[in-house]
Amino acid sequence: MKKIAFIGAGSFVFTRNLVRDILTFPAFSDCHIVLMDIDQARLGYIEKAVKKIVDAGKYPAKVTATTDRKEALMGADGVLITILAGNVDVWRYDVEIPAKYGVDINVGDTRGPSGIFRALRTTPVMLDILRDAERYCPNAVVLNYTNPMAMLCRAIQQVSPMSVTGLCHSVQGTAEMLAKWIGAPMDEVTYLSAGINHQAFYLKYDWKGKDAYPLIREAITTRPEVYNEEQVRNEMYLHLDYYVTESSGHNSEYNAWFRKRPDLIEKYCTHGTGWNPGVHAYILDEYLKRKDSWVTEINDWLKEPKVELERGKEYAAYIFNAIFGDNTIFEFNGNVRNFGLIDNLPEGACVEVPVAASKRGLAPEHVGKLPDHLAILVNTSSRCEELAVEAALEGDPRKAFHAICMDPLTSAVLSLSEIKAMTDEMFEKNKAYLPQFKKLK
Repeated sequence: MKKIAFIGAGSFVFTRNLVRDILTFPAFSDCHIVLMDIDQARLGYIEKAVKKIVDAGKYPAKVTATTDRKEALMGADGVLITILAGNVDVWRYDVEIPAKYGVDINVGDTRGPSGIFRALRTTPVMLDILRDAERYCPNAVVLNYTNPMAMLCRAIQQVSPMSVTGLCHSVQGTAEMLAKWIGAPMDEVTYLSAGINHQAFYLKYDWKGKDAYPLIREAITTRPEVYNEEQVRNEMYLHLDYYVTESSGHNSEYNAWFRKRPDLIEKYCTHGTGWNPGVHAYILDEYLKRKDSWVTEINDWLKEPKVELERGKEYAAYIFNAIFGDNTIFEFNGNVRNFGLIDNLPEGACVEVPVAASKRGLAPEHVGKLPDHLAILVNTSSRCEELAVEAALEGDPRKAFHAICMDPLTSAVLSLSEIKAMTDEMFEKNKAYLPQFKKLK
């Protein structure tokens, strides 16, 4: 019986979908699923949801729920991390304080001042989880879904010797979107995507072995409904010649082109940004709407007579199956350190590249160089992330400030003294969540 531990299992949608996927593999139909969360209420609900999936599929799996991380990790073959360090009472300031200074944030969980402070809060917790994993399941495969993906993976991959990678659905999700635009079946599409998380680009995108970029350009330039579905990303593609993996709302935060003036926000970020509206504080507003309604939503799902059991497209279950299931090799895009993988990004930084999972473990692929103009854009974010990770590991507020100084959107809007005032205010709100920053006490 394989054991798979969910750390932060109260992430209801993620846990439910990942459990569903895992159980569809014959090697895991009788596995031991351990759900761990510090929130007793959410843990109770997700336990009911997972047991409903097990019962619906008539799987011989075992389900355990616990608030004890040691119990969850002991002897685990696979570990999934989907945590949130601090609730809306603190991370709302990641969005609200920059907004006060004129830095308009949409999602704010991966990059910029908001993403950096989320990394500062979350890094100590992630390191604690990995230390426990080293003690109780040293041979486990650890898959992270927690944001900010690149900074957290970079920190734990530096400190921990365990097999760790970070996963995001933006690569496969965008590949399917582009295929839909040109009418291509996904089983006829091949691609090469590389860069950093949420700022990776399709260096190749082929249909039946032929370059499909001309068809993508034609769809964007001749069909208004296609252009308007992803205005920010489509503008980036039309001018940069390669398509970026993450949604328009997010991407508008990662560069200096779309959110530095109200007229640009209105033009590019309000009416055409796909699943993720680019308007100010989108995720914060959505979370506040659901803060008191999540119990009703979960209960409604639990009352539904039908349970969807078809395997989804998240990578985690396929990776586990390749490494300690039936050993079918699985290729995916994962977040790993850049040791000879992308030649013109910082050595040792966290990059998102093709990775092969097999019984031998995880094997990332050497990509080579990004096109020079993309390398400039991606290097800026990557080097900010490197500095922010140093700040998180060392407890150095000056390095955190300097990382925010170089963020493209922030530096397009604010002066250095304004950035310092904003950063100081964010540190003040976050003091209780930053044990490594002893200078703040």
